[in-house]
Parts: sequence; C-alpha cells; structure tokens
Amino acid sequence: MTSIRFCLFSSLQASISCAAFVAVFLLAATAAPAAKVTLELGNSDNVTMVAALNRWDQDGNARRQVDTKAKIDAPAVDAVADKTGENTWTFKNLPSGKYDFLIMTSDKVRIEGFYYTPVLEFDPIFESDAETTEETREFILENIAASRHYENKVVPLYMGGDKKAVRVLVMLIRDLPTSYTKGAGTIRHEIWQYSWNYGGWVKEKRTRVLDRILMQVSDLRQWTWLWEPKLGGVEVKSNPVTVKYTLPKPGDKEPKGLRP
Repeated sequence: MTSIRFCLFSSLQASISCAAFVAVFLLAATAAPAAKVTLELGNSDNVTMVAALNRWDQDGNARRQVDTKAKIDAPAVDAVADKTGENTWTFKNLPSGKYDFLIMTSDKVRIEGFYYTPVLEFDPIFESDAETTEETREFILENIAASRHYENKVVPLYMGGDKKAVRVLVMLIRDLPTSYTKGAGTIRHEIWQYSWNYGGWVKEKRTRVLDRILMQVSDLRQWTWLWEPKLGGVEVKSNPVTVKYTLPKPGDKEPKGLRP
C-alpha cells in the first residue's frame, strides 16, 4: 500500500514538474525578444538622461495617452539607459520594437528622435529620413502659413512621404496671453498629413499628437527642444544595436526645433 501511495505521489510530482517545465518553455518561446542597445554620444558632457520611447503601435496609434500635465523636463519614457562609459549609455535588455531615443542635458536641452507614423488607417510608415519634392514642400509650407491656427507660432520642422501622402512634424506654440493661468503658454508637437486627391494636396483633419505641455512662457523661452531624425525609428530585435550621435553645439542650425 505504501509503495502504491509513493508511486502515485511520484507520478503526480512528475506531472507537476513536467507541466511547470512546459509552461516555462512556452513562456520563453513566446516572450518578445530583447537586445542590448548602446548609444555612443559625442559632445555629451552635460547629458543627464538617455531614454527610449516606443510611441506607436503597428497601426500608428499612440501606446499611451497624451499627458496634459506633462513636464518638459520630466518626459514619460519606456526605458532609461545606464551610463556605462564616459560617452556611452546602454540599454542592457531593451524589448523588441521601433524606438525613438531621447536625450536630456543639465543646461535645459531636450533632443528627441521621431519617425512619421501613419495618420490614416492602412497607410505605410514613413521613416524620419523620408523626403518629398521641392514643389510639394513649397505648397505645404505656403498652405500652413496661410491657414488660421489657435497658436501664434506654427512651425513645420520636417516633412517627407511619397506621391500619395506627405507627413509633416509640426511644432505649435501659444506664448501670447491666454485664458489659462497668468503667464502660461502651450507647446505641442503633431504629425500632419497631406494627401494627394484629384490632382491636388489636401490636409487631413486627423493628426497624431506627440505631446502637449502647459508651462510658464518665461520658462519655456529658456529651453532648447530639438527633433533629430537620426535618433528616430530605430528597429530593435534580438541582435545588439549601436547608435552613434554627436549632440549639437550652441549656434548650430540643425537639428530643428525650439531654441531660446
């Protein structure tokens, strides 16, 4: 009887162990791959943070809602790198995805990568280095300048696309007196799309909002917030990735964005 009980217990133990092994195996097999990602930065003495943002899902929708209480000096990010050398920052195990990298410095500089996520359903992604014709570019710039906006500063920073659609990374600032708290202003960034319809370019009403920040105008005017195509849309899978980037110096005209 004792032997039978022992055999039954042993069989039960083996079954549990086997089930646990299978569960762990399946979990490992289905887990998203990850990789070591290293940023080698030049002119990086003042860097205080290097982070990664996985902004968009495969359909172009934001993975997190825009935070109306966001702070320019405390961005919401998906991962923060460790400083592993004098000019080196490393994400030891960054999950697979398409990332924009963000750099913060101690002297009020924020540098952020981007790519052109789809604005409409079933549209393709445009990488941050996508281009468009000079004729199309001039038309879109003139159209934006001639349009009425709530913001007193509407600045197209970058644009790119193909023959069917062109997307624009736009900076919108309201730093004139508003109905908000005294001295407050707003800044936000959006991706706009112009579509080719019946022989002409038409702006889509729908946009993709990257951020929206309310802050004192006097503080906003002290910041440098730049958008860098070289830091945007970096594909991470299972192999190590190295990104080399030199931060701009004061007085540089590139990359584009907000400057004091």
